[in-house]
Amino acid sequence: MTPAAPISAGHGPDRPPVATPAELLRRLRARTGADPVTHVERVPARAGEQAPWPGWAPEELRAAFARRGVVAPWRHQAEAAELAYAGRHVVIATGTASGKSLAYQLPALATLLADPRATVLYLAPTKALAADQLRAVAGLELAGVRPACYDGDTPRAERDWIRQHARFVLTNPDMLHHSILPGHRHWSGFLRRLTYVIVDECHTYRGVFGSHVAHVLRRLRRQCARVGRTPGQALAGSRSTPGQALAGSRSTPVFVLASATSGDPATTAGRLTGVPVAAVTEDFSPRGGVTFALWEPPLLPADSPADSPAEAAADLTQVRRSALRETADLLADTVAAGVRTLAFVRSRKGAEVVAANARRALDEAVPGLGERVAAYRAGYLREERRELERALLHGDLLGLASTNALELGVDLVGLDAVLICGWPGTRASLWQQAGRAGRSGGEALAVLVARDDPLDTYLVHHPEALFGRPVEATVLDPANPYVLAPQLACAAAESPLTPADLELFGEGAKEAVDSLVETGALRQRPTGWYWRHRERPRVDLRGEDGAPVCVVEAATGRLLGTVDGGSSHFLLHPGAVYLHQGISYVVDSLDLADGCALVHPEEPDWSTHARDVTSLSVVSVRSYVDAGPVGLFLGEVDVTSQVVSYQRRRIASGEVIDTRPLDLPARELRTVAVWFTLSPASLTAADVAPADVPGALHAAEHAAIGLLPLMATCDRWDIGGLSTALHPDTEAPTVFVYDGHPGGAGFAERAYRTAGQWLRATRDAIAECGCEAGCPSCVQSPKCGNGNSPLTKPGAVGVLDVVLANLPTEHPPRQTGPADAPDAEPPKTPERDRVAASGAQE
Repeated sequence: MTPAAPISAGHGPDRPPVATPAELLRRLRARTGADPVTHVERVPARAGEQAPWPGWAPEELRAAFARRGVVAPWRHQAEAAELAYAGRHVVIATGTASGKSLAYQLPALATLLADPRATVLYLAPTKALAADQLRAVAGLELAGVRPACYDGDTPRAERDWIRQHARFVLTNPDMLHHSILPGHRHWSGFLRRLTYVIVDECHTYRGVFGSHVAHVLRRLRRQCARVGRTPGQALAGSRSTPGQALAGSRSTPVFVLASATSGDPATTAGRLTGVPVAAVTEDFSPRGGVTFALWEPPLLPADSPADSPAEAAADLTQVRRSALRETADLLADTVAAGVRTLAFVRSRKGAEVVAANARRALDEAVPGLGERVAAYRAGYLREERRELERALLHGDLLGLASTNALELGVDLVGLDAVLICGWPGTRASLWQQAGRAGRSGGEALAVLVARDDPLDTYLVHHPEALFGRPVEATVLDPANPYVLAPQLACAAAESPLTPADLELFGEGAKEAVDSLVETGALRQRPTGWYWRHRERPRVDLRGEDGAPVCVVEAATGRLLGTVDGGSSHFLLHPGAVYLHQGISYVVDSLDLADGCALVHPEEPDWSTHARDVTSLSVVSVRSYVDAGPVGLFLGEVDVTSQVVSYQRRRIASGEVIDTRPLDLPARELRTVAVWFTLSPASLTAADVAPADVPGALHAAEHAAIGLLPLMATCDRWDIGGLSTALHPDTEAPTVFVYDGHPGGAGFAERAYRTAGQWLRATRDAIAECGCEAGCPSCVQSPKCGNGNSPLTKPGAVGVLDVVLANLPTEHPPRQTGPADAPDAEPPKTPERDRVAASGAQE
């Protein structure tokens, strides 16, 4: 193996360079008393394997890549490019920095150079990634390609030119949905000649967002077929090889998808596009070694002040130092050592806090050094984001605390270390974020800093769950009726739907169209179904509840940023503390109708935490498992939630100052849930006293929600839950876990299918935690609407023991519906003993 390359000091202060990632890790570990590292994984370096240039690649293109330092493609790049050029839909799912962009650029650009009529559409989930790809394609300086970005930041004056002249258009699914497809008549020339559709970072299209994007791509295929096919040609008919007839003779462009390493990428890509997709998964690119450390923040002394309100929220003798504070200190240490570092933080507010604390620590050590650290997140204005990206690339910044906005393929060459503040939700995201370091081929350091959370604690003590295991399959459900019906309405508004179109949109399309006719949205005529309204349907691809809310400084009218509508009740309620670039503001008013929150700058010594109440009712049961005293169910539920108050807590100690009421509207959600019921007798037999049942169920619910991301491509904030000692619909002690998106996002279904594995990991995480009464590492939740009360840790272990003892390892689900007898009813619970009702929710 090649000796480890030193981590350079880059543009940092005049300090000796760190010799290796292992040496840097030793220095970081030495600053604490007890060793916080629970495991170190060495990911070895790997040599690359090249392949010859394809014979169809023109010399002009080879020379352009050679000027960029690419003398020959890696074998996986050549394999994917060959499939795409031959007209096969293909997904390349290989590791970070494996050169996936060359795999789609090669066939796309070769086709554009060979046929002046051909066009290419590139889709990225973020503007930053599209802008990065534009720089890469434009930098090749190929005559006639004419690449251009078409997004919300594109000036109006440039849009007409792009529609008429650009041949390589880079955009995102939102613009395709809101602008290109509704304006397909203006884009007809481009769509008629569309040869390739590149879907980059396709593993990010999951849940409700992924389900919407799947139908946007079907709408794109539909419009391409309408403008491109000859009379009598089938909608999904065959196409000629690009090298034979490059444009004008096909009804479906070739889809080339790029993904991080993921489980079953061919199936997922096929579900996303609606066409059969071949997969290229073996990575032949060279890779620098990675030293990957799992870091558990130390316990605070019993008499020390808490680092954060979350730490002080529990009535415990000891709590762990917050992951945010720990990450901020690590970021300050690496920057002080001259190591260019990117810290990933799960929330916008968290990114701001980490950057602010790191700046403060650096300025205390070396005045002015804090200027080398900044925060980066969605919601910043375009100019701010671009300047931060430039500063990091050029070394003006040494440290950046970012949300996952920088997780994707923006080429941040020169980073030496990555800090990951909290489990990012999936193994795919973990490796994507870790792969941001060492992109120049050198050695890198990655550190996962565990939050005080059941899943984080479980993972840092079970490294086998992270290393050497395949990553998750992406979960999306195009048949979700809450996605399918609005997308069919959008398609009908673009051009009337026909019976052939319903086949394109797949399962449930006819039922959804019939429903739209009944509600008056569509009118059926002999030639198809027509949109009846003057205005287009308003459909948000990302499943967010309402339009973004603008955050405006009241005194100046300056736009500070935006917050998605779904988070506004929690982040922008009157009295909330809002952080932007390290500056604290307090919200004066929130106007949901106008989508505007007015704020003023203030540095209070307290933070704010919204609290909500939730109720749930069962609508229907899709399938269930009857396991004696235990029942496992999957079905539709109605969830009603409302933010009713917020707490103010001292920043220094976490002390609750007061709780203030809020008057915000309730929100209603019909979604999919998994739930299990238990008989009271079985709980008594497991030594769970009747008085402890509410706390036991509540604790089990919290831990189950915390561990579900181990099984599905979601995170804690994608799902919700409710537990009760007597639910009126089940007439039994019940724990619900539901998808936090209308119609469901596929997470509850995944939980139902893996219930034994999921609940076993949940039980182990609780039982193995060293606390006595329950803590954030096992059963407490950061988003509990009941203030983490009541909770009974031993009772939660008893509840899960009962479930696991009775639930079959392989449970063949019983489907309910027309096939059952007319009077068939899923069992509420085998024993109808009643206990006092009590509910709690997350």
